[in-house]
Amino acid sequence: MNAAQIRSADKALSAGTWLIVGGAMLYSILTVTPLAARHTPEGWRWTAPILPLVVDAAVIIVVRLDATLARLGGHGGWWPIALRWMTGAMTLALNVADSTLKKDLVGAAVHSVAPLLLIVTAETGLAYRRAIAAAVTELTARERAEKERREQAAAERRAADERRAREEREHAAAMAREQREHEATLARQQREHEAQVRREEQARAEARERAEREARERAEKEREQQRAERERREREAADRRERERREREETTRRQEAERREREARERAALLSDGPVTEKLPEDRARVVVHASFGEGLPVRAAAELCGWSVGWVSARYQEHRDGTGLVLEGAAS
Repeated sequence: MNAAQIRSADKALSAGTWLIVGGAMLYSILTVTPLAARHTPEGWRWTAPILPLVVDAAVIIVVRLDATLARLGGHGGWWPIALRWMTGAMTLALNVADSTLKKDLVGAAVHSVAPLLLIVTAETGLAYRRAIAAAVTELTARERAEKERREQAAAERRAADERRAREEREHAAAMAREQREHEATLARQQREHEAQVRREEQARAEARERAEREARERAEKEREQQRAERERREREAADRRERERREREETTRRQEAERREREARERAALLSDGPVTEKLPEDRARVVVHASFGEGLPVRAAAELCGWSVGWVSARYQEHRDGTGLVLEGAAS
């Protein structure tokens, strides 16, 4: 499963959880408000909806913050657990209180469905989010390990190429040294031969000239072979340099493509939470506006995502168009 599928599953879980929470809140308000009104003094019955709203607000806090902590891989300790179960127990008690007082067991069972579903959904959603966060962490670790392996393989290839080049240079130097020694030996032998020929009789002059001609032809042939060998090595070196240049260009293009893909994933992750109900902190809002600008979202959509005004978001968009927003976003990040 890739990162896009994991984000899709997380969105489905969030949508289902908030749908259940919203339905349970509405049902709780409609059920608890008449009960609170009957047990409130006559002049204060207008305050009856406050109690279910307070309990439901606690439910929203629990669900929202548990989802955030699960995505971050954190744990809030025992207090969030206590608040989660306390709000669930209060919601259950308030919903079944009226039917219980009337000794209506069927009504109590019917009114307990929504609170119990809310409690189980909160616990299950928390477990799912923790499992998703662990899966995302593992996927990221695998991708990082694969990238490091590729980089190490590339470094090893470069080291091997450098070692081969060094060995070829050393071999060429050894061949040149041997050639110089061979030429010196030939010259020495030639001088000795000439001295011996001069001491020999005139009758061996023809044989000496033939030997000298053969020696010259042999030396010329060897020089031709050496020149051909040197040209072959130069061609091989040129081909190897061209191949290395192409490999470096391909590596650069691949790294640039990976960087653009990573930036696109980061922008998508910032915009995946959807519209907010309250203003985000300014530095967080600037990051969201930067991602929205990069994705080409309208100004109003970006304002809904960060909770700030349309005018403020328009000013940030203008900064990005002028190029000054890039510096500000870099400092904020």
